[in-house]
Amino acid sequence: MLAFLAAAATTPRVVGVDEYAQRKGRVYGTVLVDVETRRPIDLLPDREADTLAVWLAERPGIEIICRDRATFFAEGATRGAPQALQVADRWHLWHNLGEAAEKWVYRHRGCLRPMPARPEKLQEQAEPTGSSPWPTGHRFAERTRAKHATIHALLAAGHSKRSVARQLGMTLNTILRFSRATTPEEMFTGQWQSRATRLDAYKPYLDQRWQEGCTNAWKLWEEIKEQGYPRGYASVRDYVSRTLRGKPQLVGPRPPSARAVTRWILTHPDALPEGDRIQLKAALANCPELTALAEHVRFFGHMLTHLHGDRLPEWIEAASATPELPSLRHFAQHLLRDLDAVTAGLSLPWNSGVVEGHVNRIKMLKRQMFGRAGFGLLRKRVLLYT
Repeated sequence: MLAFLAAAATTPRVVGVDEYAQRKGRVYGTVLVDVETRRPIDLLPDREADTLAVWLAERPGIEIICRDRATFFAEGATRGAPQALQVADRWHLWHNLGEAAEKWVYRHRGCLRPMPARPEKLQEQAEPTGSSPWPTGHRFAERTRAKHATIHALLAAGHSKRSVARQLGMTLNTILRFSRATTPEEMFTGQWQSRATRLDAYKPYLDQRWQEGCTNAWKLWEEIKEQGYPRGYASVRDYVSRTLRGKPQLVGPRPPSARAVTRWILTHPDALPEGDRIQLKAALANCPELTALAEHVRFFGHMLTHLHGDRLPEWIEAASATPELPSLRHFAQHLLRDLDAVTAGLSLPWNSGVVEGHVNRIKMLKRQMFGRAGFGLLRKRVLLYT
């Protein structure tokens, strides 16, 4: 305890600042960490700029403040420690760039070319699923097969059809239908599959959309509902799962998602698996704007990993001059509001990683206390760190 008080009395040189949730979505506080010793310094009951400014003003020896780009932390650090150099965290910069890139990719997902399917996958789709129109394991099919076997076994044993009907509690007409069918599959095709339904008029459209690559049963139901289909989703779901799933598609699988394409762009080319690299190359070949986005992202990634913050104005100017990438241009212009801290974050080795670790530890401590302890006890448990 005495050692902790002695350490807390010394003014740290490099401080990390971040928020933590006392009640997620409602009440937030501030955690401050000595980045050099990796120990928590203090917990503040809120995340207001005035509270942080007062805390920093009482410690004039602070030289560097690591933070994210939240306005309340920027204002509090500027007012409370004007002598300190503010450093924007690199992980948050990269995360914000990824969000801007994903927004653009999502808006242009229509130009992503479908990737060619694997030959073995197409072969599996082309193979018939079986001679029976009802798959093995379907409850109606299994029940019908059991009845068929029982009725034919009794008839083979010499029982009359009326006797079989009395023993099984069925009507004579039912026994006659089963006795005429040499296999259970004849019962399926003869009685049930020929029955007319309200979905029959829409089946050609469903087949066409399936061949075009739409495999979402809910989307197919919404489309035919707009055309006047009066029934619910279950019939369309059953038709897709029992009938269309066994038909091969003439087109390849659906295009990659916006999140997947963004992940490929944000990943270093040397770290991409071969399959992802091929799909990214195909997507870039089909969309020139996507190629420009990938070049800007990789330029920024090179600055971030090699600490070339002096090239940030060059990158901002290039990104701002691309009207076809509005989300990236907005991100670049937003960096100008906090240019000094962002430049320092891309130039110096300091970051807020250790602070994020203590935020995660605070979550663990809160779970241990079942959310019932107040700010005072939580502060003591965080600061009495060993």
